[in-house]
Amino acid sequence: MTSASPRKRQTTTAVSKAEGLPAQQTSYLNGFCYYLTVEKGMAENSVDSYRRDVADFLGFDLQAIGDYESHHIVNYLHALHQIGLENTTLARKRVALKQFFTYLTAESIKTNIDFDLIPTIKLGLHLPDVLSVDEMKKLLDSLPNETTLEKRNKVMLELLYATGMRISEQLGLTVHDINATDQVILVRGKGKKQRYVPYFDSVAELLQAYMNQTRPVLMKFTNTDVLFLNNRAGRMTRMGFWKILRNTVIKAGIRKDITPHTFRHSFATHLLEGGVNLRIVQSLLGHSSLNTTQIYTHVDMRYLMETHRMFHPRA
Repeated sequence: MTSASPRKRQTTTAVSKAEGLPAQQTSYLNGFCYYLTVEKGMAENSVDSYRRDVADFLGFDLQAIGDYESHHIVNYLHALHQIGLENTTLARKRVALKQFFTYLTAESIKTNIDFDLIPTIKLGLHLPDVLSVDEMKKLLDSLPNETTLEKRNKVMLELLYATGMRISEQLGLTVHDINATDQVILVRGKGKKQRYVPYFDSVAELLQAYMNQTRPVLMKFTNTDVLFLNNRAGRMTRMGFWKILRNTVIKAGIRKDITPHTFRHSFATHLLEGGVNLRIVQSLLGHSSLNTTQIYTHVDMRYLMETHRMFHPRA
Protein backbone atom coordinates (compact mmCIF):
# COMPACT_ATOMS: atom_id res chain seq x y z
CA MET A 1 0.00 0.00 0.00
CA THR A 2 1.38 3.43 -0.94
CA SER A 3 1.69 5.98 1.83
CA ALA A 4 -0.44 9.10 1.83
CA SER A 5 1.09 12.19 0.32
CA PRO A 6 2.51 14.81 2.73
CA ARG A 7 -0.38 17.13 1.90
CA LYS A 8 -2.93 14.38 2.58
CA ARG A 9 -1.30 13.57 5.93
CA GLN A 10 -1.25 17.26 6.83
CA THR A 11 -4.94 17.65 5.94
CA THR A 12 -5.89 14.59 7.99
CA THR A 13 -3.95 15.91 10.98
CA ALA A 14 -5.59 19.31 10.68
CA VAL A 15 -9.06 17.76 10.57
CA SER A 16 -8.31 15.59 13.59
CA LYS A 17 -7.14 18.59 15.59
CA ALA A 18 -10.14 20.63 14.53
CA GLU A 19 -12.57 17.87 15.58
CA GLY A 20 -11.06 17.19 19.00
CA LEU A 21 -13.74 14.60 19.80
CA PRO A 22 -13.59 11.78 22.38
CA ALA A 23 -12.84 8.27 21.15
CA GLN A 24 -16.47 7.10 21.26
CA GLN A 25 -17.80 10.00 19.13
CA THR A 26 -14.89 9.57 16.71
CA SER A 27 -15.68 5.87 16.39
CA TYR A 28 -19.34 6.57 15.59
CA LEU A 29 -18.30 9.26 13.11
CA ASN A 30 -15.85 6.93 11.37
CA GLY A 31 -18.53 4.25 11.12
CA PHE A 32 -20.96 6.77 9.65
CA CYS A 33 -18.46 7.88 7.02
CA TYR A 34 -17.68 4.27 6.14
CA TYR A 35 -21.43 3.66 5.73
CA LEU A 36 -21.78 6.69 3.44
CA THR A 37 -18.82 5.61 1.33
CA VAL A 38 -19.41 1.86 1.05
CA GLU A 39 -23.17 1.38 1.38
CA LYS A 40 -24.45 4.69 0.03
CA GLY A 41 -21.71 5.10 -2.58
CA MET A 42 -21.30 8.78 -1.76
CA ALA A 43 -18.46 10.76 -3.34
CA GLU A 44 -15.41 11.54 -1.20
CA ASN A 45 -16.06 15.30 -1.15
CA SER A 46 -19.64 14.73 0.01
CA VAL A 47 -18.51 12.36 2.76
CA ASP A 48 -15.95 14.91 3.93
CA SER A 49 -18.65 17.57 4.02
CA TYR A 50 -20.97 15.33 6.07
CA ARG A 51 -18.12 14.52 8.43
CA ARG A 52 -17.33 18.19 9.05
CA ASP A 53 -20.99 19.02 9.64
CA VAL A 54 -21.54 16.21 12.14
CA ALA A 55 -18.20 16.75 13.90
CA ASP A 56 -18.92 20.45 14.30
CA PHE A 57 -22.28 19.71 15.93
CA LEU A 58 -20.79 17.11 18.28
CA GLY A 59 -18.04 19.50 19.30
CA PHE A 60 -20.48 22.38 19.77
CA ASP A 61 -22.19 20.81 22.78
CA LEU A 62 -20.31 17.67 23.74
CA GLN A 63 -22.60 14.95 25.13
CA ALA A 64 -22.73 11.21 25.24
CA ILE A 65 -24.47 10.12 22.04
CA GLY A 66 -27.50 8.85 23.94
CA ASP A 67 -27.88 12.17 25.78
CA TYR A 68 -28.43 14.33 22.71
CA GLU A 69 -31.98 15.60 22.32
CA SER A 70 -33.76 17.60 19.65
CA HIS A 71 -33.19 20.94 21.37
CA HIS A 72 -29.41 20.48 21.09
CA ILE A 73 -29.70 20.50 17.29
CA VAL A 74 -32.14 23.42 17.36
CA ASN A 75 -29.71 25.47 19.47
CA TYR A 76 -26.84 24.57 17.16
CA LEU A 77 -28.69 25.60 13.99
CA HIS A 78 -29.86 28.78 15.69
CA ALA A 79 -26.28 29.67 16.61
CA LEU A 80 -25.18 29.18 13.00
CA HIS A 81 -28.08 31.36 11.83
CA GLN A 82 -27.02 34.09 14.25
CA ILE A 83 -23.49 34.03 12.86
CA GLY A 84 -24.84 34.53 9.35
CA LEU A 85 -24.69 31.23 7.48
CA GLU A 86 -26.88 30.92 4.41
CA ASN A 87 -30.10 28.94 4.80
CA THR A 88 -28.90 26.51 2.13
CA THR A 89 -25.93 25.67 4.37
CA LEU A 90 -28.16 25.29 7.42
CA ALA A 91 -30.43 22.94 5.49
CA ARG A 92 -27.44 20.84 4.43
CA LYS A 93 -26.23 20.57 8.01
CA ARG A 94 -29.70 19.52 9.17
CA VAL A 95 -29.73 16.79 6.52
CA ALA A 96 -26.27 15.58 7.58
CA LEU A 97 -27.33 15.36 11.23
CA LYS A 98 -30.54 13.55 10.33
CA GLN A 99 -28.56 11.02 8.27
CA PHE A 100 -26.09 10.54 11.15
CA PHE A 101 -28.70 9.89 13.84
CA THR A 102 -30.74 7.70 11.48
CA TYR A 103 -27.58 5.64 10.87
CA LEU A 104 -27.01 5.27 14.63
CA THR A 105 -30.59 4.09 15.14
CA ALA A 106 -30.19 1.53 12.35
CA GLU A 107 -27.03 0.30 14.12
CA SER A 108 -29.07 -0.22 17.33
CA ILE A 109 -27.34 2.67 19.07
CA LYS A 110 -29.75 4.42 21.43
CA THR A 111 -30.57 8.03 20.50
CA ASN A 112 -33.18 10.54 21.69
CA ILE A 113 -33.50 12.76 18.63
CA ASP A 114 -36.91 13.41 17.11
CA PHE A 115 -36.45 15.36 13.87
CA ASP A 116 -40.14 16.22 13.80
CA LEU A 117 -39.28 18.62 16.63
CA ILE A 118 -36.52 20.29 14.62
CA PRO A 119 -37.87 22.96 12.23
CA THR A 120 -37.06 22.56 8.58
CA ILE A 121 -35.02 25.33 6.98
CA LYS A 122 -36.93 27.63 4.63
CA LEU A 123 -34.68 28.13 1.63
CA GLY A 124 -36.65 31.15 0.44
CA LEU A 125 -35.35 33.33 3.27
CA HIS A 126 -32.10 35.19 2.65
CA LEU A 127 -29.55 36.43 5.13
CA PRO A 128 -27.30 39.42 4.39
CA ASP A 129 -24.92 38.86 1.49
CA VAL A 130 -21.76 36.91 2.21
CA LEU A 131 -18.83 37.22 -0.14
CA SER A 132 -17.22 34.04 -1.38
CA VAL A 133 -13.52 33.53 -0.65
CA ASP A 134 -12.70 34.47 -4.26
CA GLU A 135 -14.86 37.59 -4.11
CA MET A 136 -13.24 38.67 -0.85
CA LYS A 137 -9.76 38.14 -2.28
CA LYS A 138 -10.75 40.09 -5.39
CA LEU A 139 -12.02 42.95 -3.25
CA LEU A 140 -9.00 43.13 -0.95
CA ASP A 141 -6.43 42.55 -3.68
CA SER A 142 -7.94 45.39 -5.72
CA LEU A 143 -7.21 47.94 -2.98
CA PRO A 144 -4.57 50.52 -3.94
CA ASN A 145 -1.81 51.04 -1.37
CA GLU A 146 0.11 54.15 -2.42
CA THR A 147 -1.26 57.31 -0.80
CA THR A 148 -1.73 57.93 2.92
CA LEU A 149 -5.50 57.43 2.76
CA GLU A 150 -5.18 54.35 0.54
CA LYS A 151 -2.83 52.74 3.06
CA ARG A 152 -5.24 53.49 5.91
CA ASN A 153 -8.23 52.14 3.96
CA LYS A 154 -6.43 48.92 3.01
CA VAL A 155 -5.35 48.06 6.54
CA MET A 156 -8.86 48.79 7.87
CA LEU A 157 -10.55 46.48 5.37
CA GLU A 158 -7.92 43.75 5.68
CA LEU A 159 -8.17 43.88 9.48
CA LEU A 160 -11.97 43.75 9.42
CA TYR A 161 -11.91 40.50 7.46
CA ALA A 162 -8.90 39.06 9.31
CA THR A 163 -10.51 39.42 12.74
CA GLY A 164 -14.29 39.37 12.23
CA MET A 165 -14.66 42.48 14.37
CA ARG A 166 -17.76 44.64 14.27
CA ILE A 167 -17.02 47.97 12.60
CA SER A 168 -17.93 49.75 15.84
CA GLU A 169 -15.31 47.63 17.64
CA GLN A 170 -12.65 48.44 15.06
CA LEU A 171 -13.37 52.16 15.10
CA GLY A 172 -13.13 52.09 18.89
CA LEU A 173 -9.58 50.70 18.93
CA THR A 174 -6.67 52.63 20.37
CA VAL A 175 -2.96 52.11 19.82
CA HIS A 176 -2.81 50.55 23.30
CA ASP A 177 -5.11 47.71 22.18
CA ILE A 178 -2.55 46.35 19.69
CA ASN A 179 -0.14 43.69 20.94
CA ALA A 180 2.27 43.51 18.03
CA THR A 181 4.52 40.97 19.74
CA ASP A 182 1.81 38.29 20.04
CA GLN A 183 -0.23 39.62 17.09
CA VAL A 184 -3.46 39.93 19.06
CA ILE A 185 -5.87 42.82 19.56
CA LEU A 186 -7.88 43.66 22.66
CA VAL A 187 -11.45 44.19 21.44
CA ARG A 188 -14.17 45.83 23.51
CA GLY A 189 -17.47 44.37 22.40
CA LYS A 190 -21.11 44.74 23.32
CA GLY A 191 -22.04 44.91 26.98
CA LYS A 192 -18.50 46.00 27.96
CA LYS A 193 -17.23 42.49 27.17
CA GLN A 194 -13.59 42.16 26.19
CA ARG A 195 -11.85 39.54 24.10
CA TYR A 196 -8.57 39.03 22.30
CA VAL A 197 -8.56 38.34 18.58
CA PRO A 198 -5.46 37.24 16.62
CA TYR A 199 -4.28 38.52 13.28
CA PHE A 200 -1.81 36.97 10.89
CA ASP A 201 1.53 38.01 9.41
CA SER A 202 0.39 39.80 6.25
CA VAL A 203 -1.97 42.01 8.27
CA ALA A 204 0.73 42.53 10.90
CA GLU A 205 3.00 44.07 8.26
CA LEU A 206 0.24 46.42 7.06
CA LEU A 207 -0.76 47.39 10.58
CA GLN A 208 2.81 48.05 11.70
CA ALA A 209 3.48 50.20 8.63
CA TYR A 210 0.26 52.12 9.29
CA MET A 211 1.14 52.80 12.93
CA ASN A 212 4.75 53.74 12.23
CA GLN A 213 4.38 55.73 9.01
CA THR A 214 0.79 56.46 7.95
CA ARG A 215 -0.89 57.29 11.24
CA PRO A 216 1.68 59.96 12.25
CA VAL A 217 0.87 61.80 8.98
CA LEU A 218 -2.88 61.63 9.72
CA MET A 219 -2.32 62.84 13.30
CA LYS A 220 -0.87 66.14 12.05
CA PHE A 221 -0.31 68.17 15.23
CA THR A 222 -2.86 66.44 17.47
CA ASN A 223 -2.19 64.14 20.42
CA THR A 224 -4.54 61.14 20.31
CA ASP A 225 -4.40 57.41 20.99
CA VAL A 226 -7.24 56.61 18.55
CA LEU A 227 -5.99 54.02 16.07
CA PHE A 228 -7.91 54.85 12.90
CA LEU A 229 -8.09 58.54 12.03
CA ASN A 230 -9.83 60.53 9.33
CA ASN A 231 -8.06 63.20 7.25
CA ARG A 232 -8.84 65.81 9.92
CA ALA A 233 -7.01 63.86 12.64
CA GLY A 234 -10.30 62.83 14.28
CA ARG A 235 -11.73 59.38 14.93
CA MET A 236 -12.97 57.66 11.79
CA THR A 237 -16.79 57.55 11.86
CA ARG A 238 -19.13 54.78 10.73
CA MET A 239 -20.40 57.02 7.92
CA GLY A 240 -16.85 57.74 6.83
CA PHE A 241 -16.06 54.03 6.68
CA TRP A 242 -19.32 53.33 4.79
CA LYS A 243 -18.23 55.76 2.07
CA ILE A 244 -14.84 54.08 1.81
CA LEU A 245 -16.42 50.64 1.57
CA ARG A 246 -19.01 51.71 -1.02
CA ASN A 247 -16.37 53.20 -3.30
CA THR A 248 -14.16 50.11 -2.87
CA VAL A 249 -16.97 47.71 -3.82
CA ILE A 250 -17.90 49.74 -6.88
CA LYS A 251 -14.28 49.87 -8.12
CA ALA A 252 -13.90 46.10 -7.55
CA GLY A 253 -16.97 45.44 -9.72
CA ILE A 254 -18.78 43.41 -7.07
CA ARG A 255 -22.55 43.66 -7.40
CA LYS A 256 -23.78 42.71 -3.97
CA ASP A 257 -25.27 44.65 -1.09
CA ILE A 258 -22.05 44.87 0.92
CA THR A 259 -22.03 46.37 4.41
CA PRO A 260 -19.33 46.37 7.11
CA HIS A 261 -21.19 43.45 8.70
CA THR A 262 -20.74 41.48 5.47
CA PHE A 263 -17.07 41.17 6.41
CA ARG A 264 -18.03 39.68 9.79
CA HIS A 265 -20.48 37.24 8.20
CA SER A 266 -17.91 36.28 5.56
CA PHE A 267 -15.18 35.79 8.18
CA ALA A 268 -17.39 33.39 10.16
CA THR A 269 -18.71 31.58 7.10
CA HIS A 270 -15.29 30.99 5.55
CA LEU A 271 -13.85 29.61 8.78
CA LEU A 272 -16.84 27.34 9.40
CA GLU A 273 -16.85 26.04 5.84
CA GLY A 274 -13.09 25.48 6.14
CA GLY A 275 -13.67 23.11 9.05
CA VAL A 276 -13.25 25.31 12.14
CA ASN A 277 -15.44 24.30 15.08
CA LEU A 278 -18.35 26.64 15.81
CA ARG A 279 -17.08 27.17 19.37
CA ILE A 280 -13.83 28.62 18.04
CA VAL A 281 -15.66 30.95 15.66
CA GLN A 282 -17.97 32.12 18.43
CA SER A 283 -14.99 32.90 20.63
CA LEU A 284 -13.38 34.92 17.85
CA LEU A 285 -16.62 36.82 17.26
CA GLY A 286 -17.23 37.42 20.96
CA HIS A 287 -20.65 35.78 20.96
CA SER A 288 -22.27 34.78 24.24
CA SER A 289 -24.36 31.66 24.75
CA LEU A 290 -27.88 31.67 23.37
CA ASN A 291 -28.82 30.30 26.77
CA THR A 292 -28.50 33.30 29.10
CA THR A 293 -27.72 31.07 32.07
CA GLN A 294 -24.55 29.69 30.47
CA ILE A 295 -21.30 31.00 29.01
CA TYR A 296 -19.60 29.18 26.17
CA THR A 297 -16.82 26.82 27.17
CA HIS A 298 -13.41 28.48 27.46
CA VAL A 299 -11.19 28.12 24.43
CA ASP A 300 -7.43 28.11 24.97
CA MET A 301 -5.97 31.24 23.37
CA ARG A 302 -2.97 29.46 21.85
CA TYR A 303 -5.20 26.83 20.21
CA LEU A 304 -7.55 29.57 19.03
CA MET A 305 -4.65 31.44 17.40
CA GLU A 306 -3.26 28.31 15.75
CA THR A 307 -6.69 27.41 14.38
CA HIS A 308 -7.24 30.94 13.09
CA ARG A 309 -3.93 30.93 11.24
CA MET A 310 -4.45 27.41 9.90
CA PHE A 311 -7.89 27.98 8.38
CA HIS A 312 -8.29 31.69 7.52
CA PRO A 313 -8.16 32.10 3.72
CA ARG A 314 -5.83 35.13 3.94
CA ALA A 315 -3.37 33.68 6.45
